[in-house]
Formats: sequence, structure tokens, C-alpha cells
Amino acid sequence: MILLIDLCYRPHSLGEDEFVRPIADIVKRCGYQSEMCHFTEWESVAMDTVEAVILCGTPLRDTLFKERPECFTWITESPVPILGIGAGMQALVIAYGGNLEPNSEIGMTTIRGVSDADPIFCEKQWTAYELHRFSTVPENIFMILAESDACIQAIRHREHPIYGVLFHPEVRNIWVVERFLSTHVCHNIIPSSE
Repeated sequence: MILLIDLCYRPHSLGEDEFVRPIADIVKRCGYQSEMCHFTEWESVAMDTVEAVILCGTPLRDTLFKERPECFTWITESPVPILGIGAGMQALVIAYGGNLEPNSEIGMTTIRGVSDADPIFCEKQWTAYELHRFSTVPENIFMILAESDACIQAIRHREHPIYGVLFHPEVRNIWVVERFLSTHVCHNIIPSSE
């Protein structure tokens, strides 16, 4: 099961439909089951069934998550792969001691891959949708995988399968989520009875 964490200001807000449900649809098309929970309720999830976590984005002015860093301390001890999208990347960076800085972007942006040694980000350039008020200043524990003219767009932890993307792959780059799942999550296939 893939755990989708809603980072919007309250559970079941309108942001859930825009930022979490599209990721749930991608996960389902890839053949995985998912469960959603709000970032303030993550402790209620039975983690023994979780194969990966996706921290979903938020609306532009929805930044409550960054005022609640205690809700993300579990990230540094996570035994499963994590993908942070938009605000999710920001939460990852905060959990590992990095910082955010003001940097608003809305709309399409050209992104350049800076490493071809990663199974998810092997393209040299692509166009992606941006919707953020802050960019990230990650600690050195993260490798930079992609950048735009404005800021860092994708990172990976140097030792664990923990990724962050500032752009929103659910809009135009679903291959990010597909590759994350196919590379870092094993399907629990039930053998046929034949």
C-alpha cells in the first residue's frame, strides 16, 4: 500500500481534490492500492502495510505544514521510500535540517537534469508545472538531480530512496511518480492457483 500524505491546512480541504487525488489516480493506474491521511494524523496509520510514502503538494498560500515540523520527524527514520512533491519536497528538506527561501513560481518552467545516474531523472530537459511560494536549500545529504533557472527542482537523499520534486508531476510529468513506484516499490503479487 502506498501512503499518500495530505499537507493541506486541514483534512479533506478542497486542496485534497487538486493535489492528493490526482496522485492517488496515478498510483492506482500503476497497480498499487493507496491510503490517504492528513500530515497531522500520520501516526494513526498502520505502517506495517506501507510500501512507500508520497507527500503531496498544497495550494499556493497553504503553508501550515512548515509551521508544524514535529509532524515530519519520522521522515529521517523512514524504512520505506519517500517521494515529496511541491510542499512535500519542502517538508523533506525541513525534516533534514535544510531551509526554505521565498521564491514564487506559477506556470510552466523548463527543467534541466543535472545527473544521468538516477533511474527516475535521466532526461536532460523537460517542461513542468510550478506552483510554489518557496524554494528549498537542502543540506548536503541530498544530491541535486534537476534545476530550473530559478531554483533546485529535484533532489535525492544520498543513502536512502528519498526524493523531492518542487514541480507538480501530476499535472504533466506523471512519469516521475510511475518511475518512483516501479524503481523503489515491489509489488506484492499473489501467485495464481493454477
